[in-house]
Amino acid sequence: METKVKEKKIEEKSDKKALMMPVYDIEGKETKTLDLPQEIFGVKINNKQIAQYIRIYLINQRQGTASTKTRSEVVGSTRKIYKQKGTGKARHGDIKAPIFVGGGVTGGPKPRNFEANMNKKMRKQVILMALSLKASEKNIIGLEDSFVKIEPKTKVMADFLKKLSLLKTKILIVLTKLEKNNLNLALRNLPLVKVVQLDEINSFLLMKNTKLLLLESTLKNIKLRFEKKI
Repeated sequence: METKVKEKKIEEKSDKKALMMPVYDIEGKETKTLDLPQEIFGVKINNKQIAQYIRIYLINQRQGTASTKTRSEVVGSTRKIYKQKGTGKARHGDIKAPIFVGGGVTGGPKPRNFEANMNKKMRKQVILMALSLKASEKNIIGLEDSFVKIEPKTKVMADFLKKLSLLKTKILIVLTKLEKNNLNLALRNLPLVKVVQLDEINSFLLMKNTKLLLLESTLKNIKLRFEKKI
């Protein structure tokens, strides 16, 4: 029994060590690895909960502004178009009836609210799950803080991504603040790269993009933000 307990402890320790983020320089060379905290990048993943969040997120993108006019709202004459009897035609009132072109619409859409909600605690938990999923799939890559001072040219970042075979991959880059720095300028013309600041990060963006790129300083701020009690 004692040996089994020891083996389990060794396995747990090895799992924690497995949560590592390789850090690269602008030349595409791995310079070091950083530990990813277990309480943020090693939580238990619930796929149903992640799917529920994404469904709610997409529902909330609907504006619900589609609208059609009923016959009472259409602007037009209210004159009876022809006499009630003796014409051999079906009886009709005014030209605004739904049967006529330009008339009102029967049962058409009206403005409505599609908003759905998920409580704050669950939203934060789903973000941790999404981060943990990225870590378990080894899809988190670190960038040295010196990337902020690179030459502000698309070619520089394109060459870097090409060296890592990421040029045709959907990438999410998270910065602590979305300010006008050289890194941001060098990324803005790359169609598969999405840059957001830490406050805007959500589970939908994490799941939509294959790779997550973090500056060393951003990782520190992620720790400060999520290590608090949820």
